[in-house]
Amino acid sequence: MIEIGAQVDLSHPPDRVWLALTDRKVLGRWFAEAELVEGVPDRLLLHSAGLPGFEANVEVEVTERQARELLVLACDEAGRLSELTCTVTATKQGCRLEVREVTRHGAWSAEQHEPREQQLRQALTVRLPAILDWLAFQQVDLHRGDGGMTAELPLISVFGNGPARARRRRRRMAAVLAGVVVIGGLAAWVAFPVDSNQSAAPPTSPSPSVTAAAPTDTPLATTSTRPSRTPTSATARPSRSPSAKPTRTPASAPPPPPPLTASYDTDSSRLFGYTGKVVVGNPTGTPVGDWVVVVNLAEGSTVDDVDGADWRQNGQSVTFTGAAVPAGGSQTFRFDVRDNRPKARGPETCTVGGNPCTGL
Repeated sequence: MIEIGAQVDLSHPPDRVWLALTDRKVLGRWFAEAELVEGVPDRLLLHSAGLPGFEANVEVEVTERQARELLVLACDEAGRLSELTCTVTATKQGCRLEVREVTRHGAWSAEQHEPREQQLRQALTVRLPAILDWLAFQQVDLHRGDGGMTAELPLISVFGNGPARARRRRRRMAAVLAGVVVIGGLAAWVAFPVDSNQSAAPPTSPSPSVTAAAPTDTPLATTSTRPSRTPTSATARPSRSPSAKPTRTPASAPPPPPPLTASYDTDSSRLFGYTGKVVVGNPTGTPVGDWVVVVNLAEGSTVDDVDGADWRQNGQSVTFTGAAVPAGGSQTFRFDVRDNRPKARGPETCTVGGNPCTGL
């Protein structure tokens, strides 16, 4: 018996989560399209063929149902039988959804197990919360103006207009203040009086008059190309040693590190987000141990999960680092992005080592 499971804490009530589990149209938006089987009650055909970890469509039948709490399904995928259990538990913040699938006849191959579990985890943590947010927005009544503001209206703030406008006002104010400082500095520089000592400095600076007196003391000074052979020209030795040392330093500089390449592609998209994929390539003949990919997301987007790299997000900028790239090889990582707007927007920029990625 092989088991696949995942759970997620959701900031939505149990009845809304139950709707996402039992309504076939909503189910098709976050997991797979569902079709009724004619003549058989409580039986659906999930169009899962082509999804990671699935070889064919899955025929499911409800074997146990407790409204807003428990749903048990018997699944048949091309003769491979399994049981899928969905448990909904109410919490202070909303509810917790736990999904567990256990094989009853047959087994998943090693190539199926990991992608299938990853597909389930991604559906629960990324796509399902986005659909629940969309369902919550559909329940907001924008026409109830007689009673003033309602408790549901703050949900509209998920589009991010308020914070975005505040940030734009702060940026404009900072730009105006910076312009005032620059203009004030230029005015002070123009109005500042010129020091009289600076105007007298050029006539007193001709140092060649000191060296010109040297030829009158000794006749050997006329042969200026051989100052090191005369004992009287002691000043020639320090001038020769510093000029020789700086010429040797550029030759000892280490060669620059080999350049890396990177390409970006949107692996999949959904209503409130997408999955991005970046392939870091090393076209040189030497391995590269350290690489940094920086992706600038659209305003209001956040990274939920990353596979294949370490990451940190600072505002709209997300920095990815990972394992060494072998000579002539590549490293691939994927990242799930949640966007608070119904139409997902791709990254604005992508760079590797400061060089732009292809695909954007």
